[in-house]
Amino acid sequence: MNPNARRAPRDATEPQIDDMRALAAAPGSRRERVAVMMRTWQERIVSQLEALDGQSRFKEHAWDRPGGGGGRARVIEQGGVFERGGVNVSAVHGERAPDAIAKQHDGVAGQPYFATGLSMVLHPINPHVPSFHANVRYFEIGLGEQSGVWWFGGGADLTPNYPQAADAVAFHDELKAFCDRHPQPDYDTIKAVCDDYFTVRHRNEMRGIGGIFYDELSTPGSGDFEADFAASEDLLSTLMPAYLPIAERHVADPYDDSQVHWQRIRRGRYVEFNLVYDRGTRFGLETRGNIEAILMSMPGNASWAFDHHPEPGTPEANALPYFQPRAYAGRTAADVEHEVLTAAHSTPSST
Repeated sequence: MNPNARRAPRDATEPQIDDMRALAAAPGSRRERVAVMMRTWQERIVSQLEALDGQSRFKEHAWDRPGGGGGRARVIEQGGVFERGGVNVSAVHGERAPDAIAKQHDGVAGQPYFATGLSMVLHPINPHVPSFHANVRYFEIGLGEQSGVWWFGGGADLTPNYPQAADAVAFHDELKAFCDRHPQPDYDTIKAVCDDYFTVRHRNEMRGIGGIFYDELSTPGSGDFEADFAASEDLLSTLMPAYLPIAERHVADPYDDSQVHWQRIRRGRYVEFNLVYDRGTRFGLETRGNIEAILMSMPGNASWAFDHHPEPGTPEANALPYFQPRAYAGRTAADVEHEVLTAAHSTPSST
C-alpha cells in the first residue's frame, strides 16, 4: 500500500441511488433528498478508505426492516489497514417514534417518524492509527415537511490509543473550520457536548480526544432546511480530510505486542461506552434495525485487565491526560504537548 496514494471519490451508481429512493418511500420529498445524499457520500467515503487500505474492499450487506425501510451496510474486515470498519446508511420509518427519540424531544411520543443517516466506524490494525467515528442523521416526526417537525444531527470524534498533539490539533482545526463556514454550529459549544457525550462515566474518562457532536443543528421544525441540508453535506465532505491525513501519517509506524495489548485495553473502553451509553445503539435496537449493522461499531478485538495501571512515564501513561476535556483548535502542537505532559507527571495513572 502506498500511504500517499489518494483516489478520487467514487460516486454512487444510479441503481444504488434508486435503491435508496425506494427505502425512503417518499418520492420527491425532503426525506428522499437526504437519503440520496447519505447514499452518495457512503460511496465516496468507501472509495477513499479502500484506497487507503490498499488490500481489501468493503462488502455490502443489504437489510430490510419489517416495520418500514432498511439499510445498506458497507463493511471491511482484516484488510491491509483496517481490522474492522463500516460505513452504513439507513432509512427507516414507522408509526410511533422510538423511546430513544421521544425522550429527547417533547411532544413526539406516539407520532409517526422517519429517520435516515450515515454512520461510520473504523478500527485500524496498527495501534498508532486512531479509530474514527462519525455520523450525520436526519429525522422527521409526524408528516415531516407538511405538518410535522424535522431536524439534522451529526458529529465526528477521534479515538487514538497513542494520542499525538499534532494530530489532535489538526483534527480539531478541521472540524472548527467546518463550523466556521456555517452560522448554525458553534464549535466551542458542540465540542463541549461531544466531550461530555463520549465520556465513559464509570471510568471518569473520555473514550478518545473528542470532536464535535450535536443532536439538533437547528431547533426542530424551525430551521432553514436548505441551510441545514448544505451544512450536513459539508460535514460529510469534511470527514475524510479530517481523518485520512492522520491515518496516513501513522499507518507504517512500527509497533510491538505490548502496544497491541494497550490498543485492546483502550478498545475495551470503546465497547463499554457503546453498550452502556450510546444512544445510537439504543435507537437501532429499539427500531429493530439490523443487529449486524448496529454492532458494526464494535472492534474485532478488545481486552480487559483487572485494576490496570500503566507505568508512570510510559507512552501509555502519557496518553491518559488526552482522555480528559482539553482545548486543541487554534493551538500549537508544542503547547498542547507541554500541557499534556505536565498533567501526566502530576496525576497518578489509571485506566
